[in-house]
Amino acid sequence: MSNTKIDFIYLSEPDMIKAGVTDMPGCVDTMEEMFVLLHKGDYRMAGPNSDSHGAMITFPEESPFPTMPKPTADRRLMAMPAYLGGDFQTCGVKWYGSNIANREHGLPRSILMFTLTDIVTSAPLAYMSANLLSAYRTGAIPGVGARHLARKDSKVIGLLGPGVMGKTTVASFMAACPELDTIKIKGRGKDSLDRFLSWVKEEFPQLVNIEIVDNVEAVVRDSDLVTYCNSGETGDPSTYPIVKREWVKPGAFLAMPASCSLDDGMSDGNIRKVMDSIGLYEAWYEEVPKPAHNNIPLIGMRFMDMIADGLMKHEELEDLGAIIAGDTPARQNDDEIIILSVGGMPVEDVAWATKIYRNALENNIGVKLNLWDEPVLR
Repeated sequence: MSNTKIDFIYLSEPDMIKAGVTDMPGCVDTMEEMFVLLHKGDYRMAGPNSDSHGAMITFPEESPFPTMPKPTADRRLMAMPAYLGGDFQTCGVKWYGSNIANREHGLPRSILMFTLTDIVTSAPLAYMSANLLSAYRTGAIPGVGARHLARKDSKVIGLLGPGVMGKTTVASFMAACPELDTIKIKGRGKDSLDRFLSWVKEEFPQLVNIEIVDNVEAVVRDSDLVTYCNSGETGDPSTYPIVKREWVKPGAFLAMPASCSLDDGMSDGNIRKVMDSIGLYEAWYEEVPKPAHNNIPLIGMRFMDMIADGLMKHEELEDLGAIIAGDTPARQNDDEIIILSVGGMPVEDVAWATKIYRNALENNIGVKLNLWDEPVLR
């Protein structure tokens, strides 16, 4: 007789930490492994082309129902499913809840949960806290890019936005570029800057030169690695923080996981334009109103708009997975300027969640929960 009993484990945020979710070097390695599978096609995400970021609930500006949420800044309720093959062989979905007003109550902007499931039976394997899972997998992607696309002698980081994404991105840069010794930071509030400074001094004492700057030009100028990790409203690209070609030093690597605009010099054919997944941006472009950059503020969406308007050729886009797999060249000389658009994908959550789940099982971390011994309906 078949055994119908199904147990799974629950992993709280402290459990996730015990299981290694904050191991950034390990996360960067895992994301590299994921990108190779992505390039081979051994994955699936949502949507008709299997590349969608997920499915999001949207709210109208005006509603006859007074209790319906308003479409305020960074208000998201979203399911992000994916399957990943290779040595992972798992499927999962992240539930993404976000409201910038959470900060008024001392809560993170986003509160996330992840369900990992068996690919044969669809039975749950784990239900886990996903704020750190998501933050570390997102931050790891700039580090993967830096490993292949930054100069090996990079020393200076320029950071806009010293929040959670800024911390994890800096951590991944540190994992990828061991000679880094300087960081320039621009933030909006004293509290976030103070928290970041305390964190960076404790975590990375090798960053002996720390400078607070007051404009984005100072963030970019003379920096080997540049990242914008800011948050803000979308809709008008003229309000997004800009990168101007005259600010960028030869050989710089820019990793952009947040809103960003570029001047014409940063958009021309002399700048290498790398996407974390070209298919992701193509799916997004089909799903959102145009211009797409007004709705999704990533530089990759600006490139998609330019291609549609005949201002750029699709062939100018490069795929990070193809670079990692060796089918497209990595950095070719010390003067190349390379910019990476980081959109984030649910396959990244599946990859890191699977590693953390297996670590938790091996080390008896988490709370075992029972779904049923025998299902009432079958």
